Amino acid sequence: MTEGSPAPAIEISSMSKWFGPFQVLDDIDLKVMPGERIVVCGPSGSGKSTMIRCINGLEPFQKGRIAVHGQELIQKARTLDAVRKNVGMVFQQFNLFPHLTVLDNCTLAQRWVHKVPRAAAEKIAMAQLEKVRIPEQSRKYPSQLSGGQQQRVAIARSLCLRPKVMLFDEPTSSLDPEMVREVLDTMADLARDGMTIICVTHEMGFARGIADRIVFMDQGKVVEEAPPAEFFDKPREARTRKFLDQVVR
Repeated sequence: MTEGSPAPAIEISSMSKWFGPFQVLDDIDLKVMPGERIVVCGPSGSGKSTMIRCINGLEPFQKGRIAVHGQELIQKARTLDAVRKNVGMVFQQFNLFPHLTVLDNCTLAQRWVHKVPRAAAEKIAMAQLEKVRIPEQSRKYPSQLSGGQQQRVAIARSLCLRPKVMLFDEPTSSLDPEMVREVLDTMADLARDGMTIICVTHEMGFARGIADRIVFMDQGKVVEEAPPAEFFDKPREARTRKFLDQVVR
């Protein structure tokens, strides 16, 4: 980093992880700048989801370093809490509380973890539900919503905690095809608003449209990273070309 240049939002250096004897991540290096939109793709089992779960401490890693907005990630409760305040995450499953309304799902962490008064928490929640374009669903329960609507509630819930970085772990993989577009459109809106995003996805049209950079992983390694035009039209690595032939062409 040169003097006067912004610090990375996320910096991963020589990071490796094992599940028992199996090495799932192998010497990962990745730097994400504030406001940058990164799409991570690759075949199943390549370590994509594990890598982003390491970023907010959901998975421990055994070697290397991760820093989020200058805060080094260490497996201690105070450090993990400090990092997670800056990082929101949306999973394949919606993980909404079925017995709570949409509004209560969005205010729960604000009220109980961050001690925000109910009225203020509800105001923040409604603003985020407006952002994901479902404020009219605030009094409904998750079972009354479509899958796409539930995933947008999950995004709004994360945004209520005002993260600096959003991580998406294949957020459309459990949705019916007709519901995928509404979630992708919501994520595209966040990208246009300048949110720092890392998204694991197989939606290559979305990747081409919103990513500043695409990271291709295979067998626990970063094989190639490039801007979308270069990645799709002039991939350097044979393994990348084979992957694209299977999923795009």
